[in-house]
Amino acid sequence: MPLGIRIFLVYFLFVGLSGWFVLNTVTDEIRPGVRQSTEETLVDTANLLAEILRDDLKRGDLQQGRLAELLKAYGQRQPQAQIWDVRKDSVNHRIYVTDAKGIVLLDSTGDAVGQDYSRWNDVLLTLRGEYGARSTREDANDPDSSVMYVAAPIRDGQQIIGVVSVAKPNRTLQPYIQRSEQRLTWFGGALIALGLLVGALLSWWLSAALGKLTRYAQQVSAGERAALPKVPNGELRQLAEALQRMRTELEGKAYVERYVHTLTHELKSPLAAIGGAAELLAEPMPPAQQQRFVSNIRQEGARMQQLIERLLHLAQVEQRQGLEEQVAVPLRALLTDLLDAQMARISAAKVQVENHVAAHLALRGERFLLQQALSNLLDNALDFTPPDGRLTLSAQRHGEQLQVRLFNQAEAIPDYALERIFERFYSLPRPHNGRKSTGLGLSFVSEVAQLHGGTLQVANRDDGVEVLLLLPRA
Repeated sequence: MPLGIRIFLVYFLFVGLSGWFVLNTVTDEIRPGVRQSTEETLVDTANLLAEILRDDLKRGDLQQGRLAELLKAYGQRQPQAQIWDVRKDSVNHRIYVTDAKGIVLLDSTGDAVGQDYSRWNDVLLTLRGEYGARSTREDANDPDSSVMYVAAPIRDGQQIIGVVSVAKPNRTLQPYIQRSEQRLTWFGGALIALGLLVGALLSWWLSAALGKLTRYAQQVSAGERAALPKVPNGELRQLAEALQRMRTELEGKAYVERYVHTLTHELKSPLAAIGGAAELLAEPMPPAQQQRFVSNIRQEGARMQQLIERLLHLAQVEQRQGLEEQVAVPLRALLTDLLDAQMARISAAKVQVENHVAAHLALRGERFLLQQALSNLLDNALDFTPPDGRLTLSAQRHGEQLQVRLFNQAEAIPDYALERIFERFYSLPRPHNGRKSTGLGLSFVSEVAQLHGGTLQVANRDDGVEVLLLLPRA
């Protein structure tokens, strides 16, 4: 399972479970919280009524006073209040008063007057001097029909002469409870969803950055060219830079070691030839023979110089991870300049050159490297083209790239050599003198093509050899 998905799943479980637990806990606290708040209001109301009713109860004219009419009028009121988004069209408090024995003297509903309420906890506990409250269902089978009752003592000095109880049906609180639960559920769900979205984005961001570093490390381990990926600043950036430094150190050491061994091996032959010629020159010999050995020394010296220069050029290209510039390079003009530089050689061999490259075609890349690559291909083609042979240059668009074709009449490349012609220092004998080149030309061209995001192919045709170079077009 990808790391990003694993991170998101852990985050999902943590945020989801935490959010569910908090939301569930808060939701469970809404109902008792609303009821506690309501009970606190009932306590205040009952105590206020106890003070209002005290004098009437002491005189014994409670039932003959205006309070009965007031309570009846109170029960008929229609507040038409809009409390947030809940409308209240009726009052819901029930108020009743009992004497010191628990007998109901006054009831706002008029139903319980004369009844004995001394056994109900609100009256019983209050008459004992304790806090009196109870919750009783109007319908024993309906838990939502419960009614809260809160009582307060009516005192004459220190003596309790009666009890006033205020009741509130719990069903009247339900709209507010449901509203709070719904709003909390929506807000909580939205916060959880937002948290999960943030977690998904964070996981994607982290996974993308780690994916870039992983692909970079895989490309490096495979020996491919790869630019250091762009990752956010911080630990990931430090990790990317550390990978780059490690890559540079490891590649540098391996590269130097490989090239020292290669150069040492390739220089053995010319150095041995120079050493042998120098020993022979120390002995007396005819001038003509002496001149021949001097010429051999010069040729081997030039060969070593050419080998070192081309090896340095190849090393510079192989160590580069990107282009220093990307400019439009007119292809026909570039090939014309290269052909003009080789005109003496072309004329001497009477090679027929056909340049079919259209004037408007252009490459996109680093001009110097493109010039060096095409020069190597042209030089290699002229080495194998026989006198009076034909060399043809052409190009055509291929999507966002140009296919540059170089065909020269020559003997077919042996099958065993086709698989090795891009290897460093592998070379075939030239037809006109049997000597081999440094074997670095095609390796250099292949590296330049890869550096530009292109490819190099060499194949036999019916009457010659064709090189196909695929490069980005301007």
